[in-house]
Formats: sequence, structure tokens, C-alpha cells
Amino acid sequence: MSIFTERRSVRQYDPNVKIDRNEMKQILKDATRAPSSMNMQPWRFVVVESDEGKQRLKNVLYGNTKQLDTSSAMICIFTDLKKYDYAEKILNQAVDEGLMPAEVRDKQLRNICNMIPAISEESIEKGGLIDSSLVAMQLMLVAKSYGYDTCPIGGFKHEEIAAALNLDPNRYKPVFIVSIGKAVEPGYQSIRLDVDDVTFWQ
Repeated sequence: MSIFTERRSVRQYDPNVKIDRNEMKQILKDATRAPSSMNMQPWRFVVVESDEGKQRLKNVLYGNTKQLDTSSAMICIFTDLKKYDYAEKILNQAVDEGLMPAEVRDKQLRNICNMIPAISEESIEKGGLIDSSLVAMQLMLVAKSYGYDTCPIGGFKHEEIAAALNLDPNRYKPVFIVSIGKAVEPGYQSIRLDVDDVTFWQ
């Protein structure tokens, strides 16, 4: 339970602490155990850790300079509107690992191919935002389990961030930025509404 109760939004990090790339990869790997619709895993990460990358990111932020300047990295999370391009790879791997019969894979691929023309881009984006929000929350909890702190950031120029990070803005739609690093000051404690305030029983 401590990970859930101790996780807070931290804005000031030790700028001398840099997360090793292999450790960062493991954090992201653990985070991507989050669920997603049809297991299409639409999340895409841009880990901004270099001075050059942070400078480009700074141009599309609304404030949040403390996190930018002191964090080990700013993890920009996007949803991929072409997520179904990975369907065959995902399902083939499931078959190869003995998690799915080949005939089930074939049926699912046919269903996806038949479904894609009928799905609007808006619907694909909406579903991707939901799935990518799940991975963002899981990322923050995983980071805490590794001894790091985070802060979710939504204050940025959503229409400009993809291009600033050399991504195709027509394909990749921004969800969150998550700063990550070693905290030098604790995040503020905050209250939560009582369960009875937010729950309807039927």
C-alpha cells in the first residue's frame, strides 16, 4: 500500500541524478504491463533527457520549468493513431509464446481488418487517450517502486509538441508528460474526497 499512499507530485529533483538508460527501459517495460483495449498498446514514449531535447521541449511548455530543469528526464507520452499497424506483430508474438492458438489470431486479425474502415480517427484517438492514461498512472507507480518520484504534466502546447519532438503530429497525439527523478523535496500532501462522495451504489 505504501507506493499508493506515498506517491506524490514532485516538482523539484536532484539535477545530479541521471537514470541509467537500462534502468529507464526496465521502468518503461514494467509500466507497459498496463491494460489496453484489444491489447493494442497505443502508447508511445519520448524520453527527453538531453540538454538539447529539454530545450526543444521548453518551447512548448506552459511553465513547469522546475521539473524540466531538475528532472532526470521528461517522459512524453503519445497515443499512436496507427496502433493497428502493430496488430499482427502483437498477435504473432502471442502465438509464438503459446498464449494464443493460431486460429484465434487469424480470427482476430480478420476482425480488426474489417473493423478499421468503420472506426473514425476521433474514436481511435479517444480510445488511445484512455489506454495511454492507464500506462501513465502505472508509470508513476512503477517509478516510485524504483525509488524515483514523478509529476504528471498537462500544461503544454498540445498542437505543437509532436513536431517539436520530431514526430508526425497527424499520427501521434499527446497525452501527458511525466517528469521523473530523485526528489529533493517532498511533494505536497493532498486530500481525497470520501468514497461515499464519488460512488453510487445500485
